[in-house]
Amino acid sequence: MAGNEITIPYKFTPRDYQLELLQAIDSGYRWAIAVWSRRAGKDKTLWNIIVKKAMERVGTYYYFFPTFTQGRRVIWDGIDNGGMAFRDHIPKELIYSQNSNEMKIVLRHPEDSERSGSIIQIIGTDDYDRVRGSNPVGCVFSEYAWQNPMAFDTVRPILNANNGWALFNSTPFGENHFYKLWKLALDNPNWFTQMVTVETAKDESGNPYITEDMIQADRDLGYSEEMIQQEYYCSFKANTGGFYYRKQLNEAEAPEDGSESRITSVPYEETVPVHTWWDLGIGDETAIWFTQTVGREIHIIDYYANSGEGLAHYAKVVKEKPYIYERHHLPHDARARELGTGKSRFEMLEELLGTNLEIVPMLSVEDGIQAARSIFRQCWFDKNKCIKGLDALANYHREWDERRKTFKNTPTHDWSSHGSDAFRYFAVGYTSPRRNRSRKEDYLKRLRRLGNKNWMAG
Repeated sequence: MAGNEITIPYKFTPRDYQLELLQAIDSGYRWAIAVWSRRAGKDKTLWNIIVKKAMERVGTYYYFFPTFTQGRRVIWDGIDNGGMAFRDHIPKELIYSQNSNEMKIVLRHPEDSERSGSIIQIIGTDDYDRVRGSNPVGCVFSEYAWQNPMAFDTVRPILNANNGWALFNSTPFGENHFYKLWKLALDNPNWFTQMVTVETAKDESGNPYITEDMIQADRDLGYSEEMIQQEYYCSFKANTGGFYYRKQLNEAEAPEDGSESRITSVPYEETVPVHTWWDLGIGDETAIWFTQTVGREIHIIDYYANSGEGLAHYAKVVKEKPYIYERHHLPHDARARELGTGKSRFEMLEELLGTNLEIVPMLSVEDGIQAARSIFRQCWFDKNKCIKGLDALANYHREWDERRKTFKNTPTHDWSSHGSDAFRYFAVGYTSPRRNRSRKEDYLKRLRRLGNKNWMAG
């Protein structure tokens, strides 16, 4: 900084591979994906990129993390190994205002320091719905392998309309949506792709930035070799032991007996009734699977999930699909009455969808997961309509115990839970004995609800 001139990036000297990413974004790439190992400086680099771009073009910029809490810990309150706060990479002279609760920084306008300019905000994709209706021109998705991919689906059309850009970084987490994006980007000349492992992250003299001693220190703390391969050598194949359904999905996609893939085009059979299986979110995502039983096969023909919407929205989505329904299956807690209305969600959906609702039997999560694993071999998934649900199943994983350096026997509650819970309810409801209820009983119940007393009296 000389006189009134401020150099951006500010107080940041990038390593060679970090500079390569900076230059790619400066050269006009709108899409970039960086598979970088642990300790490669992902967020320090990407934070400086987003600050630089925000000073060059006035607009809204989002820095996404898997959770809001993680964003606060890493960036908002984060300090690097040299003791420098991440937010100090923005010179105070350039800051118009800050909001700590929303983790939002408003920069001064580059042409008039008395006016507000770009907005940089840290967002958790566990609450991605809050960005609907906004107008970003640039987004960073940090640790994308752990993020809800629906966040990118939400902002992508806006970025396209604004000629904006998006940058993704992460270490791998199995062959999930981050891996799929990486594979697609490798074959697309419009994407900048970069993989940095401990073997390639070296200075000009060939010395590694991440030494074997650093890696050994993690081994000594109890990290498995699979975890080391994932975190330091960027292996997409390693550390798959924590996933509940990865083996079943791999078998469905490429059966060992050489038979055709069960993740394929699965058309709706008009002569076969459809069942829906719901996970009802309270303050987060609601997920619905659509199934048909065709002979001994279960055809999973559709999937829908959303957040921030009321039950009327989901009922409307279900009714607008061209399906003939036999039953809508809800989780056991759907009968709990809500304080605001005094009605249960079962009763509210009954008013919206009719009386063909049923509660799935209550079963422990562990037994439900086992039922889901067992039912996979009967399932055929539509690869297009069920892609988001398949992503959820692929990412459903056990909690990581940081102290013991191993996976717990309980699922992680994150974006993948909702679709996976709905699938678990499907497995339990499909395999459990059902209460047979005649159409006449349905008809009588509907008439009682409508209050047709004259008919009842006759």
